[in-house]
Amino acid sequence: MPMIRIPWGPGAGGPDRYRDRKISAGAGFLTTSLEGGVDMLEGNPIMKSLVLGLAIVSLTAAVSVADDMKLPPLVPQASPQKVVDEHLDALNSCDWNRLMAQYPDDVHIILPDGAEAVGREAVGKLFAGFCKSKADGGLRGLKFTTLSTFSVDGTLNVQWVADADFLAEPYKGADAYVTRDGLMAAQVTTFDGSKLKFK
Repeated sequence: MPMIRIPWGPGAGGPDRYRDRKISAGAGFLTTSLEGGVDMLEGNPIMKSLVLGLAIVSLTAAVSVADDMKLPPLVPQASPQKVVDEHLDALNSCDWNRLMAQYPDDVHIILPDGAEAVGREAVGKLFAGFCKSKADGGLRGLKFTTLSTFSVDGTLNVQWVADADFLAEPYKGADAYVTRDGLMAAQVTTFDGSKLKFK
């Protein structure tokens, strides 16, 4: 089961701000539990809001990928720009194998509200959920177009706009892509599926 980290605890910077949580999904619903099996969603509106946001975007919700999903071999690219180009093209095509050919075992993706997907398996399930059809809870058909790119010490920062036939209006955001040895080592994204406006 993949591990993500999400904001938790009363203080903005206290030692208990983050707790590891396991995420599992089944037919159209999301269940979560703290390490140790204690369910903490009941009566916690902040957590419910975050989990519902993740469910809407289908990043970790409703993923029906087999536990033994076969990750493809890694395919390094020749430059950081080529890594990002390949990522966006594979994402727009919802080509799961091409996406996962970019992510090493220690990949780390930071999502809005402090959520994280860490490791190749977790990222694989994240994109498997994203690449489902909208009818199945995914966002296949969403197309990202680059508006601007700038590099800082090899990290590519990309502002983009996403649109699809099922959106009422385009959605703008940005990602920071950290590459290493021709692979996507880390990503920080502003993408928040709960902000998408559907027709």
